Amino acid sequence: MVFPKLLPVRQKFPDRRIPNVADEVKKQLAASGFAARVRPGAHIALGVGSRGIANLATIVRATVDYWKDAGCSPFVFPAMGSHGAATAEGQAHVLETFGVHAASMGCPILSSLDVVPLGTTSEGIGAFMDRNAHESDAVMLIGRVKWHTDFAGKLESGLFKMMAIGLGKFAGAQRYHAYAYRHPGGLEHIVRTVGRQVLASGKILGGLAILEDAHHHTALLAAIPAAEMEMREEELLALAKSWMARLPMPLDILIVDEMGKDISGAGMDTKVVNRNVYGGANTWDTAPRIERVFVRDLSNNTYGNAVGVGMADVIHDRLLRKIDWDATRINVLTACSPPAAKVPLHFSSDRECLERFAPTTGRVTPGDVTFGWIRNSMELAQLKLSENLLGEIRANPLLEIIGPGEQMVFDETGELLGSPLGEKVAAG
Repeated sequence: MVFPKLLPVRQKFPDRRIPNVADEVKKQLAASGFAARVRPGAHIALGVGSRGIANLATIVRATVDYWKDAGCSPFVFPAMGSHGAATAEGQAHVLETFGVHAASMGCPILSSLDVVPLGTTSEGIGAFMDRNAHESDAVMLIGRVKWHTDFAGKLESGLFKMMAIGLGKFAGAQRYHAYAYRHPGGLEHIVRTVGRQVLASGKILGGLAILEDAHHHTALLAAIPAAEMEMREEELLALAKSWMARLPMPLDILIVDEMGKDISGAGMDTKVVNRNVYGGANTWDTAPRIERVFVRDLSNNTYGNAVGVGMADVIHDRLLRKIDWDATRINVLTACSPPAAKVPLHFSSDRECLERFAPTTGRVTPGDVTFGWIRNSMELAQLKLSENLLGEIRANPLLEIIGPGEQMVFDETGELLGSPLGEKVAAG
């Protein structure tokens, strides 16, 4: 097959980065009044999740320092459901990969799957809290507010979801996803009602909400007291959605270099690749239509968790070889989304994956097949688009061609050389 040339393209997303993240954390927390609500020497539990959040270690360390300066004794705990293969050691390791460990934070990291029941919601759904957090004097959450990969609503991923699924650990995550699977209100309703039950415990001081721009820069930090968390999170989610990076146009084949749990809770951002974790394709009207998704590899920091691999249409054999099936099974079964672990068709080289799937896109002439190439579903500021999309690229004022078109180059084994960011490397 003769492939079209690829054009390196930049999407002109606004740069909203905060110049000094640590200073902004301290500023927000100083204005929050959190420290005035606890006694001197109080033990403060800081809940931290499992996503690849920009500047996470800096944000957590600045929060630890705030509490130390206030004369308190903070500690960090993983606010995760089934991540880290649903083990205490695994969840501590997830934090460590983000630079959050005892040495870098200057405080203990207490990881456990033990939970304390917090009663039930009006619908009889039991709420739980990490035991270490419950035995502290107060709990503060640190989390990113963004869209969820499985549903759309006014409240999706953020502090409220962390209160429910993160603080509930594996025991809570299993129950909440099971209830959400059949409840008419879905996961948003479960997150709201369980979150309110957790708030009723009186243990939650509030949280530090993190928003990122389309470049994955830390763009906004907000210290939110517990009483305002639900309302403020709705406002922040609407803002985060307005900043969201998207693919610029429909594509026949989207090449994705890597997927992983550190990139998205679903391995790939469903609202970027236009898939859902239950096996549906092109289910989001906010994203361009993508006929076929080809995923080349797992990210290093997903540690074999291949949740979301079922959303791909074709994968490279190297990805299949790296899958840790224990971690993947635990994740998809807990989330009630077993289709997210279905194994797509797979071949032994990039060229074979592309040549086999190009004829399935409905294009009679191979040269008409359109391609996009991204590093992952989180990094969309720079990508490559096939030259047969030149008219659409030129018509879009938010796109800039930043170099000449280049042929797709494959090595002697059929592996695609280069990258969507311009580096002359092959996938490993």
